[in-house]
Amino acid sequence: MPSYTRVAERFFNKPWALMPDKLMEVQEVLRTRMAGGKLSDDEIRQHVQAATNGQDGKPMGYVAVIRVHGVLAQRMNLMMEISGGTSTEIIRSKIREAVNDPEIGAILLDVDSPGGDVYGTAELADAIYRAREVKPIAAIANSLAASAAYWIAAAASDLYITPGGEAGSLGVWTVHWDESQWYESEGVKPTLISAGKYKVEGNPYEALGDDARGFIQKRVDEYYAMFITAVARYRGVKVSEVRGGFGEGRVVGAREAVEVGLADKVATFDEVVASLQKQVRSNSRQAGSKSGQSLRRAKIAQAKI
Repeated sequence: MPSYTRVAERFFNKPWALMPDKLMEVQEVLRTRMAGGKLSDDEIRQHVQAATNGQDGKPMGYVAVIRVHGVLAQRMNLMMEISGGTSTEIIRSKIREAVNDPEIGAILLDVDSPGGDVYGTAELADAIYRAREVKPIAAIANSLAASAAYWIAAAASDLYITPGGEAGSLGVWTVHWDESQWYESEGVKPTLISAGKYKVEGNPYEALGDDARGFIQKRVDEYYAMFITAVARYRGVKVSEVRGGFGEGRVVGAREAVEVGLADKVATFDEVVASLQKQVRSNSRQAGSKSGQSLRRAKIAQAKI
């Protein structure tokens, strides 16, 4: 009989802003474990192409580089173990530190992620959007900014994409795992005892009913509306342009990403860092007097993200 039932609930019947193939890979690892199988670290990496976080926020000439790598989740626990992903709460904390550090003149989000959990994504993106009023915050798809990762990157002051990079996959989806036939083949019939009309709807022990399907679709639609509305505000375009012109759920290459408005410019990581460093030096010269520097530091201290 499958185990890890509570763990599975984190993955199924839940909205994801994540590329479908990546969620399928993570779910395959979960299914293997639920069936009693064990995977080595190398096998897990082969399934999910786990990313390593490295050192975030390390200044590069007064530019703080913060990595947004791997599958994203609000709080990393099992997901961190399986996919080598990144916590949106940790990213937000590092951005707050960089914004309030008077030695940091600009921030660069180094994005290489297929997206992830919708939980915490909107809050992080809005924090980035507010923080860019204090300091320049650029993002670069290096080499992938998809789904929730694009949601976050779009909130930056400027959005770059590497020549071989991809961006897009604006959409939200979920999956229901119907185990009923497996249980029937094993001669097992689960009986759910509950209180509350909809308490156990969408459970994996029976086919998905129309009411449950409708409710899950409603949640997906709500998160999708949040997603495209936020991107439209961050990118300064109409919601209709995002809904119909930003790939419509597809991931597109660098040139097309710029053509349709997903990104501002094609550039390498080093080129973006150099550009930000130049901008920081220019801003420093313009600041000039100590009084100007004091005013800037006071503004930074007041930043709340």
